[in-house]
Amino acid sequence: MSITPLAKLTLGPILFHWDAAAKCDFYARIADECPIDTVYIGEVVCSKRTPFFERHLPEVIERLERGGKTVVLSTLAEVVLPRERKMTTELCAQSDYLVEVNNGAGLGPIAGRPHRIGPTLNVYNVQSMVHLASRGADHFTLPAEIPGNVAALIGAAARPIGVGIEVQVFGRAPLALSARCFHARAHGRSKDDCRFVCEADPDGLQLSTLSGGPFLAINGIQTLSWGYVNLGAELDAMCAAGICYFRLMPHRTDMVTVAKIFFDRLAGLSSPDEAGACLSALGLGPFENGFWHGRAGHLYHTEPEH
Repeated sequence: MSITPLAKLTLGPILFHWDAAAKCDFYARIADECPIDTVYIGEVVCSKRTPFFERHLPEVIERLERGGKTVVLSTLAEVVLPRERKMTTELCAQSDYLVEVNNGAGLGPIAGRPHRIGPTLNVYNVQSMVHLASRGADHFTLPAEIPGNVAALIGAAARPIGVGIEVQVFGRAPLALSARCFHARAHGRSKDDCRFVCEADPDGLQLSTLSGGPFLAINGIQTLSWGYVNLGAELDAMCAAGICYFRLMPHRTDMVTVAKIFFDRLAGLSSPDEAGACLSALGLGPFENGFWHGRAGHLYHTEPEH
């Protein structure tokens, strides 16, 4: 028996700098084999990466739609330069596809039309959600660091006004953005002369503590968690709280299998332990769900939900 018939799996935008061929192959598999309802695409982290894949977008979108997926275009999460503002304005002005706004620069151009709010706009409370909904937002992906009790309050307030709430349930958690590129500096280069060194780390560059243990992952100007968010055990509680959209973040692993693992959880075909074991078999981990339980984000809480 399924957890809820309203539950839908989504695939977030690729945060990393994968080459165009790898991205095209990835989305072809998602289109043909993956039990995903909605796919977010577009460059979110670094505008310098945009030209590498931009020309492939029409064919990728067509392939995804042919596979029955809803496509949403994601905007940049950090808008600093005039050309980045222009890119964001133009993306928000088009009306062919839904847009997920990830920076305040997109709120003006898209105001009054249906749109989605991404996790980097930091909607932390009901008041922010209601205000943005009054300006046309009809779907919110909550920041990864929001605890479950706060997400439940937002979910309860969203139902009466017909707003969808989405939570990341798999993948490294996006934590912060910087005006500087640590990835470039780690290789003795500047941001302007990075030579796209981030491409060498398709799941992020390991950042270690002074004692040598893995701590965070760096992706260009972005900081991510080292561990992988895994909220497979929390899906039942989320659905009960009115959260019906569950985001998987792309990584260079078998994302089709990852999607099927979460699909089976939502369909009631597997237990949290079984789902966790299947994810571990892919070589993923360590897992974390601390933020959801109001604890340090890197921790993994294993007590049963009440």
